[in-house]
Amino acid sequence: MPRETKNTIARAFRAAFPLTLPVLAGYFFLGMSYGLYMHSLGFSWLWPTLTAAFVYGGSLEFVLGSMLCAQFNPVTTAVMAVAVQLRHTFYAITQLGRYRGNGWKTFFLVFGMSDETFAITSSTPAPEGVDEGWFMLWITWLDQAYWIVGSAAGGIFGQLMAFPTKGLSFVMTALFVVIFLGAWDKAQDRRPAHIGLVCSVVCLIVLGPSNFMVPAMACMTAALLVMRELDARAARAQAPEGGDAQ
Repeated sequence: MPRETKNTIARAFRAAFPLTLPVLAGYFFLGMSYGLYMHSLGFSWLWPTLTAAFVYGGSLEFVLGSMLCAQFNPVTTAVMAVAVQLRHTFYAITQLGRYRGNGWKTFFLVFGMSDETFAITSSTPAPEGVDEGWFMLWITWLDQAYWIVGSAAGGIFGQLMAFPTKGLSFVMTALFVVIFLGAWDKAQDRRPAHIGLVCSVVCLIVLGPSNFMVPAMACMTAALLVMRELDARAARAQAPEGGDAQ
């Protein structure tokens, strides 16, 4: 590998790694709870490790554990997977421009997208002099590595001794709060955050905690599209007649 390429990769890693430390704290301990949960269902540590590597669906993996213990129904499994992970569709739409043109990296960027990875890559541009493709890829790979290692550790630990898992899921809630506050502090335009909060709270109240996620994401998307159109109209109205003509 050329020295310049090695320097590019190393520089991107050094820029990405500190940003993923909050995810490490959340993914490792929640991954351990997943590994322990799979152990409680009778699976060896290898199963949560493999699902973390090849499914990498977070909450879907917890659902998958119970599915593996029941009679297999492909239709139910497919519908459940789509319903649980549908929110990633909205994430992907906003990242199409940034992911395009990254060659083989695009596959891993798409496969490895998670809530936390999206939160970091969508709100943090690559520092000056750092290759954006490698920067996003390191964030993606590091985040998934934390989840895989945590899942494996939980499965192994579960085989060695009993460990209570109640309350560990709150780690992810705390992680989202930290990421949101960081994005809030950096944002110059906080209207998208206001839209997200309002849509989430209204849908949560109306639909309940089990059904609000997808409708809330749909409301956010619609509201953001309306906001974008209104901003474009306002910009056109303020532009001098004749455009760039002098």
